[in-house]
Amino acid sequence: MSAITIERPRLPALTSVRFFAALWVALFHMQVMKAFYFGLAPVRQFASIGYCGVSFFFVLSGFILVYTYEGRATKLREFWQARFARIYPALAFCLLINAPMFFYCCLKMRAHDSKIFVTEWGWVASHMWLSAGLSVTLLESWIPQAALAWNMPNWSLSVEAGFYLMFPFLLPRLTRLSRRQLAALVPAGWLLGLACTLAYIHFHPDGAGEVTTKTVGPWINAIKYHPLMRLPEFVMGMVSGLLFLRNDRNRKWAWPLVLAGLAAIAAVIVLSPWIHYLVIHTALLAPAFAVLIYGVALRPAGVEVLENRAMEELGEASYPFYLLHTMVISMFFMNWTTGINRHQTLLGLGAWFLIAVAVALLVDRLIERPLRRLLRPKKKTAKAASLPVPAVA
Repeated sequence: MSAITIERPRLPALTSVRFFAALWVALFHMQVMKAFYFGLAPVRQFASIGYCGVSFFFVLSGFILVYTYEGRATKLREFWQARFARIYPALAFCLLINAPMFFYCCLKMRAHDSKIFVTEWGWVASHMWLSAGLSVTLLESWIPQAALAWNMPNWSLSVEAGFYLMFPFLLPRLTRLSRRQLAALVPAGWLLGLACTLAYIHFHPDGAGEVTTKTVGPWINAIKYHPLMRLPEFVMGMVSGLLFLRNDRNRKWAWPLVLAGLAAIAAVIVLSPWIHYLVIHTALLAPAFAVLIYGVALRPAGVEVLENRAMEELGEASYPFYLLHTMVISMFFMNWTTGINRHQTLLGLGAWFLIAVAVALLVDRLIERPLRRLLRPKKKTAKAASLPVPAVA
């Protein structure tokens, strides 16, 4: 880390957009879990690639960490302590309330109960205690077959923890590069991510036929969930953040960049039925997200809509919303006695949304923020941007 302390204005609009990414992920899981049927084809296609919201979080995380810490005197211990304080309280609460279902399902699967079988937990159930230990220590994504253990969205937190470990060592190396070299890293990272997914599609190392959202295997899990496989997305965000700090922040470019990013996202949504699932899942949209984030950071005209207090509160609550959304979907839409889904109307969807947001706001206010204040470093630091966590996905 640098030895100079720099104070930069907050970027509340980037805090707010996190909620929309988390909601996109939730819509995807709602569709995959068959909890809600989206009748309109455009909405169905939009929800079908909602897993890309996690990629958005990875890019945003790289951008904001650079914006916050570049040129700022921070000890390694303080940085990692601050990151732990930011992500672990809500994660611990999520693990606690999901523990009964996780262990119950694993034990039933180990007893070969055909009524209880979670495809993604085949390996996890056989290695229940190892998987639990990996989840508690945020290491599950490093063992691909354990990536979806306990509470499935938590895999992205494990990936983020890997990014936090690497960030203090990546930042000084990237800051030495020229603007041209930095700009070249974006297409390089994008092509690297695509090359790995295309190699999997060509060689089929898991022996799978058609690859879908339900396909599992050590190699496909590594492509989707391993921190090193998702590192290019994080680095693209870091590069975007460094270019943002070095370039003139001319607001005239804000809307063109935002519209370019949104157009690329829309194009992938429209073409998604003809693009391989794995290509979309990992890295395809990362450059578009980097452009969109850069544009929003430039504060385009009308950005005040995203900077009001209510939107910022939703952005802050996006983390617990992301962690808990699958549980809320299951409890609200699914009848575990009859096996028949319920509340599958627009009114039911609205009720679920209000409940999910209310739960997220309560967890954010009553658990995450108080424990974050308790656990973070006590030393005074310069004011900076609101730091994101993914949800993801």
